[in-house]
Amino acid sequence: MRHLIDTTDISVAEVDQILETALDIIADRKKYSEACKGKKLATLFYEPSTRTRLSFTSAMMELGGNVLGFSDAASSSVSKGETVADTVRVIGCFADIIAMRHSKEGAPMVASHYSDVPIINAGDGSHAHPTQTLTDLLTIRREKGRLNNLTIGFCGDLKFGRTVHSLIKALSRYTGINVILIAPEELRLPSYIRREVCDKNHVPTREVETMEEVMGELDILYMTRVQKERFLDEEEFERLKDSFILNPERLRNAKNDMIILHPLPRVNEITRAVDNDPRAAYFRQVENGKFVRMALIYTLLKWAEERSETPTPRLDRSLVNNDIRCSNRQCISNSEDVDHLFRETKNGDLRCVYCEARVK
Repeated sequence: MRHLIDTTDISVAEVDQILETALDIIADRKKYSEACKGKKLATLFYEPSTRTRLSFTSAMMELGGNVLGFSDAASSSVSKGETVADTVRVIGCFADIIAMRHSKEGAPMVASHYSDVPIINAGDGSHAHPTQTLTDLLTIRREKGRLNNLTIGFCGDLKFGRTVHSLIKALSRYTGINVILIAPEELRLPSYIRREVCDKNHVPTREVETMEEVMGELDILYMTRVQKERFLDEEEFERLKDSFILNPERLRNAKNDMIILHPLPRVNEITRAVDNDPRAAYFRQVENGKFVRMALIYTLLKWAEERSETPTPRLDRSLVNNDIRCSNRQCISNSEDVDHLFRETKNGDLRCVYCEARVK
């Protein structure tokens, strides 16, 4: 069975295949209007969402399929203590494919171990958001005409921003990518991503403290909001939330063909005055999300019917170590009865397989 838990679950060739399918859908939507007739998508959203949940719903409806599920875990058997593993085994009896968003990191991976239908990670904590990454890639492809030889600046919350983590992973597999990190010290990109993704794939990165010093170099500016829900200390959030705000004045030195992306929702990190700038692509990005999710649902269901001989890589038993606990309180392994899984890195560290936290 093929799942999408992380962008690296699918090869670059398969990413390109999904993007080509999305472009074909855009060119001829009628051709796909009954592509999933008789199929059902279950949306299991344990965490609040507007854009992502409605995007999945709209995508399946435009493919001619049906949608079931919940948008609030409190209204499901989860409130009675049902585990992720049991939930997906039950829902798999009713649906052909499942999209899951969860506040606990690694929950969709746990689901994929037990599900007989494809699982799509629609966001797990601050860990990963692969369908947003596919949305970003499609938008870059449509706006810039390529996915290589690009300089991209990530600005704002790079520590907790799962969309940033996922997109850096995805872009690191293309050539000629340069990454510039624009963030306050408290919200910098986790060092393990720089070391194990950027450095490993020879992606040049550098950290700066202001947009102005790099604006003229950028092909893409990827803005993110400072996420209140990811902070344990509200005072720290209040101190940092206005750290970086994009306005027309800061765009004066930007390239004419630079594009501005944002996974949304925004708070105040992009002023309304920027919306009318032709370089502002974030609302076009939203629509691309629907098309790429249509392509992903269509492709995963097709692979399921073909019973692909190259299943999503799963974990071997040698990774189990129930004598160690993950240090990340938001990891699914600290709230549900699952095997504790750890992978040894090249420098000898142990990292949790579910959330990638280093064992302390």
